[in-house]
Amino acid sequence: MYTPNPVFIPGPTNMPEVLRRACDIPTIDHRSALFGEILQPALAGVKKVLKSKSAEIFIFPSTGTGGWETAIANLLNPGDRVLAGRYGMFSHRWIDMCQRHGLSVDAIRSSWHGGVPLGEYEEKLRADTAHDIKAVLVTHNETATGVRSDVSAVRRILDAAKHPALLLVDGVSSIASMDFRMDEWKVDVAVTGSQKGFMLPPGLAILAFSPKAMKAAETATLPRTFFDIRDMAKSYPTSGYPYTPPVGLLNGLKLSTEMLLGEGLDNVFERHRRIASGVRAAVAAWGLKLCAQNEELYSDTVTAVQTPDGFDAASIVTHAAQKYQVAFGAGLGDVAGRVFRIGHLGSMTDVMALAGIATAEMVMADLGLKIRLGCGVAAAQEVFRLGDVSSTRTAA
Repeated sequence: MYTPNPVFIPGPTNMPEVLRRACDIPTIDHRSALFGEILQPALAGVKKVLKSKSAEIFIFPSTGTGGWETAIANLLNPGDRVLAGRYGMFSHRWIDMCQRHGLSVDAIRSSWHGGVPLGEYEEKLRADTAHDIKAVLVTHNETATGVRSDVSAVRRILDAAKHPALLLVDGVSSIASMDFRMDEWKVDVAVTGSQKGFMLPPGLAILAFSPKAMKAAETATLPRTFFDIRDMAKSYPTSGYPYTPPVGLLNGLKLSTEMLLGEGLDNVFERHRRIASGVRAAVAAWGLKLCAQNEELYSDTVTAVQTPDGFDAASIVTHAAQKYQVAFGAGLGDVAGRVFRIGHLGSMTDVMALAGIATAEMVMADLGLKIRLGCGVAAAQEVFRLGDVSSTRTAA
């Protein structure tokens, strides 16, 4: 059922009407020069959002999951060794994909309340003097737990160990909402999708490949056809596409990047930090805890809220949808039934966030939790009024 209420799931996110209309365009001849007027600005805009001057941008008709597959299929060979941490549902799914592709995965199981296991990564990489590990996987922002990992720290570990492994980063729920520095962090492949920070419908897998990754793609032997970046790379200079492109979504992406860059990336990131701080202030006022175990790990795009022991967090999501027609995110995997998630990324404002906080309060009160109506709203209002951002972390 259609509802005019905003969604508070961590993707797909709310769509500004101007972007919805940008995707709704008449059919054009995608072999004509007109398509280039859509494709080239979209590619250039993504590159700027990623803060890169050297990366090659590729856009496939897919989602973030297709982006993961694009990354591994274009860079690796059967049996290659990969280092990855399992600290949330989406890092877990990327590991599973690698295993299905016949890769040898050093999968480090870690707490779902923490981020990438830096100590174990350092130990593995320093011990790998033969450089058998060909790729290191990092989920920058774990959508299932509201935990942000330090990508720059992983790069420092690789550099200190003088290890040549490729650094592959899942930025699906961070890119275009949280600071991402492709060149500075020496990320080799960044993966994201259209339906989160870019505020579009699902349907685009958006990737950036470093020059080092482009070179590795020349000799990789895992099977690839639809997701072959070589075909894309050959087509792009003449504004071509190796098969029928999703023209409407690409037109939306062109405008989305213009909007993000027009707002100013620092302002986009500050807006997300402020809104996240307001949501976290509300959670504290409710007397509840976050899934993320400390401030350094707090995500600025999704907050996973732990409910009291014995209380089924999934009931909050169900009740909100049924009674108030508002969508929150359910817990996934190891935290299913123990957390509910408030998404606050993409097209989100202070006022929209207050509506979500108020709804969550009503739902929890309806379900018998000891929540004083208005306490979380008031706490968030103070943050939004005063511009108080509780975390002054440096980007990572």
